[in-house]
Amino acid sequence: MSSASARWSDLRLRLLSAAVLVPVAAFCIWRGGLVYDALILLAMFGLVWEGETLIRQPLKTWRGGLLLAWPVIAGLAALKGEWSAAFWMIWPTLIFGFPVSVPVIIAIVGGLSLLWLRHLPFGMASVLFVLSVVIASDSFAYLTGRIFGGPKLAPSISPGKTRSGAIGGLLGASLAGGLVAWLAVPGTQIGGLICGAVLGIFSQSGDLLESAAKRRLGVKDSGRLIPGHGGLLDRFDGLLAAAPAAALLSLAVATQPFWSILPAHLPTSYGSSSHD
Repeated sequence: MSSASARWSDLRLRLLSAAVLVPVAAFCIWRGGLVYDALILLAMFGLVWEGETLIRQPLKTWRGGLLLAWPVIAGLAALKGEWSAAFWMIWPTLIFGFPVSVPVIIAIVGGLSLLWLRHLPFGMASVLFVLSVVIASDSFAYLTGRIFGGPKLAPSISPGKTRSGAIGGLLGASLAGGLVAWLAVPGTQIGGLICGAVLGIFSQSGDLLESAAKRRLGVKDSGRLIPGHGGLLDRFDGLLAAAPAAALLSLAVATQPFWSILPAHLPTSYGSSSHD
C-alpha cells in the first residue's frame, strides 16, 4: 500500500470513528443524568485498562481487577453525594506502587471532575466550555504552528510542537471560552476569556505530559481503543488536565458558572445540594 493510500485509509478511519463517537458524546452531554454518568464511568474504566496495559501490568488477576474497579467505585461514591470520600480514594492506590497507581489516579481525578462539572447548576454549559476550550487549543495550536513555524516548544518531548503553536493555542482557547460564556450566560465574556486561557495552559500541559510518558515508554499511541485515533489518553490528555482545573474554579463561585470569576460573582459558600 502506498503512503498516500495509507494516509487516506487512516483519515477515513478517523472520520468514521468521529462520526460515531461525536453524536454519542453530544447526546450524553445534552441528556445528562444516568446516560452521561455511565459514559464517564465507562471512560474511567477504559483509562485504567489502557494505562495499565501500557506499563504491562497484568489485569487478569485480583490486583488487576481491583485496579480496574477502583475508579468506578470512586465514581459511584461521588454520584451518591460522597464527593470527598471519592477523591480520598486516590491515596490507597499508592499501595500498589507509583507507576501502577498513576492510571488510576488520572482516571479518578479526571472522571470525578467531569462528573462534578455536569452536575453543577450550569452543568451542560460547563462541560461544553471545557470541551470547546480544549478543542480550540489543539486546533489553533496546530494551525498556527503550521503557518508560522519557528522555534520548537519542547523538542525532546514533542518535536512537532512549536512556540508559535502554543501561543496560537492559548489565543484559540481564550476566544472559545469567551464565545461559550457569551452564548451560555451573556455578561460573563471577560471571565470566559480569562478562564479559557487558563484552561488552555492546562490542556497544553496535559498534552505535553502524555507525550513525555509515551516517549519514555517508547510507544507512538497510548492504545488502539479508538480506531484511527489511538487510545483514550491520546484523545483526552488535554481534557483530563483542563477538567480538574475547571472543577477547582467552580468551588469559588457556587451557583454561578465557574468562569464567572469577577468579584461581583463570588459568593461566600458552596452548597452541596446543587449536585443532588
